[in-house]
Amino acid sequence: MASIWEYANPVKFMRLSGQVLPWVSGGAAVALVIGLFWGFFLTPDDFRQGSTVKIIYLHVPAALMAINAWFMMLVASLIWLIRRHHVSALAAKAAAPVGAVMTLIALITGAFWGQPMWGTWWAWDPRLTSFLILFLFYLGYIALWAAIEDADTAADLTSVLCLVGSVFAVLSRYAVNFWNQGLHQGASLSLDKEENVANVFYLPLLVCIGGFILLFLALVLLRTRTEIRQRRTRALIRRENMA
Repeated sequence: MASIWEYANPVKFMRLSGQVLPWVSGGAAVALVIGLFWGFFLTPDDFRQGSTVKIIYLHVPAALMAINAWFMMLVASLIWLIRRHHVSALAAKAAAPVGAVMTLIALITGAFWGQPMWGTWWAWDPRLTSFLILFLFYLGYIALWAAIEDADTAADLTSVLCLVGSVFAVLSRYAVNFWNQGLHQGASLSLDKEENVANVFYLPLLVCIGGFILLFLALVLLRTRTEIRQRRTRALIRRENMA
C-alpha cells in the first residue's frame, strides 16, 4: 500500500503517467477500431430490431463508463477528503467532463435506439430518468469547480457533491432491478446466460467496452497531467506576484 500512495506525489505521477499514456492511448485506438468495425460491419442484423441493434456498440460502453466514471470520481474524492492528496482531487476533476460526455452519448444513442423500439425518443423510464439526473450532477460538479477560486475549497465541496450524486449513479446502474416496470431492457451483459446478448454480438461488444475503458483512462491521465501543470503554473505566478 505504501508504494501506491507514492504516486500521490505529483512528480512521480507525472513520470509514471507519461510512460503509461502512449500505451493506453494506442490500446484504446486499436480496440475501438477493431470493435466498432467488427460490430457495425461484420455482425448480422437482429431478427427483431434489425440494424438498429448495432447502436449497442456505442450505447452500452458509453453507459457503463458514464456510471463507472462517477464511481472513480467518488473514490478519488474520498481519498482527497481523508488523505488530502491533491492528485486525487485533480483526477476527479479531470474525469468529470469525460464522464459527462459519456453520459450524453448514452442518452443520445439511447434515444436513437429507443425511438424505433418504443415509438418515442424519450420516456420517463426509471433508468432513463436517473441517467438524466446523473448528467445534471456531472454538469453541476463541473460548474462548482469553475465557480470557486480556491482549489482546496472547490475540492472539498465537489467531493461532497460527488458523494450525493453517487446515489443516482447506483440508481442508473440498477434501476431495472429496483423497479419491475419501465421500458428499458435488462442488462446486455450478465452472469445469467439467458439475459446476455447472443455471442455474435457479445464478443465485439466486449472489445468495444475494452476500448472505451482504455479511452477513458487515457483521457483522464491526459487531463490530470494538464491540471497538475496548470496548478504549478498558478503557483509560480502567485510567487512572482508576491516577490
